[in-house]
Amino acid sequence: MLYAEIVLPLAQPTYTFSIPQGMELACGDAVLVQFGQRNYYTGIVWSISDKKPDYKRVKSVVRRLYSRPLLAAEQMRFWEWMADYYMCSLGEVMRMALPSLIKPKAQSEEEFSQEIFSTPEEHCLRLMSVWRDEPAVEQEILRIERRAPRRAEVLRDMLSFLRRGECEVPRYALPYDSALLLTMRRAGYLESVYRPREYGSVLHCPFSLPTPSPAQQRVITQIRSSQQAGTTVHLLRGITGSGKTEIYMQFIAEVVSRGGDVLFLLPEIALTSQLVERLERVFGERVTSYHSKLTAQRRTETFLRLSQSEGGEIVIGARSAIFLPLKHLQLVVVDEEHDQSYKQSDSAPRYNGRDAAVVLATMCGGHVLLGSATPSLESYANALSGKYGYSELLERYGEAVPPRIVISDTRRALKRGERRGHFNLDLKQAISARLARGEQVMLFQNRRGYSPALQCGDCGWSMRCPNCNVALTLHRNKQRMECHYCGHNEAVPSRCPNCRTTALTMMGFGTEKAEDAVRELFPENSVLRLDSDTSTSERAYNSIIGAFARGEGDVLVGTQMITKGFDFANVSLVGILNADNLMLSPDFRASERAFQLLTQVAGRAGRRERAGEVIIQTSEVENPVLGWVRSGDYEAMARCELAEREAFGYPPYSRLVALTLRYAEAPLLRHAAATLAKRLRERFGGRVFGPVEPYVNRVRGEWIVQILLKIEHRSSVAKAKNILRALLSEMAEVSEWRKIKIIVDVDPQ
Repeated sequence: MLYAEIVLPLAQPTYTFSIPQGMELACGDAVLVQFGQRNYYTGIVWSISDKKPDYKRVKSVVRRLYSRPLLAAEQMRFWEWMADYYMCSLGEVMRMALPSLIKPKAQSEEEFSQEIFSTPEEHCLRLMSVWRDEPAVEQEILRIERRAPRRAEVLRDMLSFLRRGECEVPRYALPYDSALLLTMRRAGYLESVYRPREYGSVLHCPFSLPTPSPAQQRVITQIRSSQQAGTTVHLLRGITGSGKTEIYMQFIAEVVSRGGDVLFLLPEIALTSQLVERLERVFGERVTSYHSKLTAQRRTETFLRLSQSEGGEIVIGARSAIFLPLKHLQLVVVDEEHDQSYKQSDSAPRYNGRDAAVVLATMCGGHVLLGSATPSLESYANALSGKYGYSELLERYGEAVPPRIVISDTRRALKRGERRGHFNLDLKQAISARLARGEQVMLFQNRRGYSPALQCGDCGWSMRCPNCNVALTLHRNKQRMECHYCGHNEAVPSRCPNCRTTALTMMGFGTEKAEDAVRELFPENSVLRLDSDTSTSERAYNSIIGAFARGEGDVLVGTQMITKGFDFANVSLVGILNADNLMLSPDFRASERAFQLLTQVAGRAGRRERAGEVIIQTSEVENPVLGWVRSGDYEAMARCELAEREAFGYPPYSRLVALTLRYAEAPLLRHAAATLAKRLRERFGGRVFGPVEPYVNRVRGEWIVQILLKIEHRSSVAKAKNILRALLSEMAEVSEWRKIKIIVDVDPQ
């Protein structure tokens, strides 16, 4: 009799099941098992042996679910590393890694589907039936080419495909932006059709790659030399608009041409569709997207298809794509590698997609390209030490020039009476001038909603969330007060419940209020807003971005969603409405992150030959971050911040482990946290900080206390984690503390 150790999607260790006679199983296989009296789960076979467990009753595996192993050996090793490094169970990794349709919990065996999935469709375009006659198209081209040369160019391309007998042209084969093709459809020239997608049916080699500039070619040569010398990871610092994507394409083409797989990670789902469209024009049907906004069916189809692929795949996705079963992985590209979105913080494993990518590529014998205009100091320190290769690309591609950056003093504007509706006079005048020339403007405010708080001007009362220790945010369009932590909402009060006055004051401002202010100042112009309130779905998001790209909006107001990846040709001015809350955050990474964000949002201006301008409104005009941003001096910022972190022992000169304790009863929680901190100090001494309560110390009815453990690089991280695991196990044995949630976050961000 053989027995299998099986991982279930539970926060538990593996469980042992017997393998029925005649059933052939291998490590990595997905199986159906019964767990408990009524529940059925998908499990992953982790190991097989003939050793019978000590307990008497051992349940049998019900059946094998797929004809091939779901995980290859590399993925299994990666899961084990993930569970060990981020201090969680393999079951928690499984819950994060697999699409929801592969890891279901059900009440009966019949609810589990077999290996049946459809091939997704691809978007194609074809000429409307009235234009499928060559002479008619040729005559139309002659008629419109003077007044509408771009439309004529599209028709010429479609005619050339028609002459080759290709009536339906894949969207990726047409090198035109979506706005132009949408116009062509509305004008009655083209129509959309959808057909089953044939992944990797033809290997187009050599690929039609863009010709690199001399600066780009120099970087490509440096990266090749670094890889040939045996360096696994190469960091590319390229300023915004320098053409980092074109460099990535060169290495993607090399890997795919020899049958290898490529994983291209992006920090935001919103950027995926734009890059997919761009890469499909070069690599065709080999490009696949993967992120959480896709349907569960689509994610499952992608996972199962890749588990059977023979190589040559290009997958573009957010951090969750790191778990896809790419069996021939040779290259991982991590674009905007500094971005906080690569860190999973909501549930275990609380992993960093960038760091995990480096480990995965090393396990698979592949290479990693990290790219950013403002690299994280951790990556930059690795480059300075020689652990990573390093290249710089410090000139914009083509004729584009970097924008002029202006610091606008909010205090001075207030004293002089030169501030109206959250706009200093110089920003207001700049917006007016750009709009008068028919150019577009982007305005960044790092808060959504109308006002972050509503306060009584007489007694100081403010409306707070009953579940969280935080003020409710006013959303005027909805006429609701909302909590951005738990979602609680109430009607907007008409008077103060304490003193009954109607003198309620709106404190601060968010994107909604900024949008209203722009409409008031420029009533004849169109204003769009992009934040999590307006982009509630991928369709809504694409609608707003598409409208702005087509020139249907003159001003785009938004949160961090507008700061990365966009390339709007007509945007010549970017305004940052309040830089203070970025630079004054109580975090040792505040200066680094403020520099990164301000530099990224500034990069949206002047992406073509037209010079752009960035105006930063702040009352902290002497803050060194602004000087670094204005001069574009990344090295100065890095030198200053690295020296300070080395002096105080913060990353990259140490590793951090954050412990967050949560419970509904504050006295018991504080006592447990104090006891845990005392026991930690007995083992780690002065490396333990806290317990402390965060600024928002109550969320969803639970009080929060935090403890921070700092581990120097010269110390053994593995040993420290083992000690921590033992102490947490001792805490769990105290009956009164068992209900306290203890969240372990390795390398918190």
